[in-house]
Amino acid sequence: MNKAEKTHVVVPEAEITVRYLADYMAASERRRRSIIEGCKYRPLARLLQHKEAQITISSALQSGAPDPKTLEKKADFIRNKLATGDFEALTNEANADYVERFSEVVASIKLPNAEILPGKVFPAAKIQGVKVRFSPHLILMRVDKSNKQRNGAFMLRYAKGSTLDPNVGGYQSAAAFGMLKEYFAEEGAEADKAICVTLDAFSGTLYPAPGSAITMFANMKAACQTIFERWPNIPPPKNAII
Repeated sequence: MNKAEKTHVVVPEAEITVRYLADYMAASERRRRSIIEGCKYRPLARLLQHKEAQITISSALQSGAPDPKTLEKKADFIRNKLATGDFEALTNEANADYVERFSEVVASIKLPNAEILPGKVFPAAKIQGVKVRFSPHLILMRVDKSNKQRNGAFMLRYAKGSTLDPNVGGYQSAAAFGMLKEYFAEEGAEADKAICVTLDAFSGTLYPAPGSAITMFANMKAACQTIFERWPNIPPPKNAII
């Protein structure tokens, strides 16, 4: 008799991304359990990714003047790409929808006045025993009046047909500010709340790190302690084969 194929792989050490940590902070207790479960038990099935859309949008923003018509054409190109199977076709469609929606709201988006640099994958930061992963889509940088360099980060969020919860947007930008300030501080530079921003690509709404970002990040660090303590006792999803 054949052994049933595995459906999930277990992540033994507590680990979460800035994105899911922001979701966790704004979530109900039930949803929080679901978020930790999803981080601990990674499905082996292919997951739909928005990487092509994110790269397209990040590049357009880096160019300085994203053009809606050019973005529409790019969305059509992605949608009509040759796909080797249903999953690839579905992925193309999802990425095309993302870029198309962004093209509809881009004219209303005013990014903070800063130099826009390519995104970066930072090393995981260990916070209260939890590996927190931080990979902003773009890095923002400006020089203030006293000639001091100030750093920030830009992150995209998108869900088809729905706007981002403002609490989630605020927490995600507060996390970016906290990570840059406490874990990835550069000599001679300072993290800047005003250029730590999360963009809801569905609505075009930009969420800079709130005035209370330091307190919010302290609460996120406390939440990491809870996640660390709960991690060993989170059971696998129903019907999962580990």
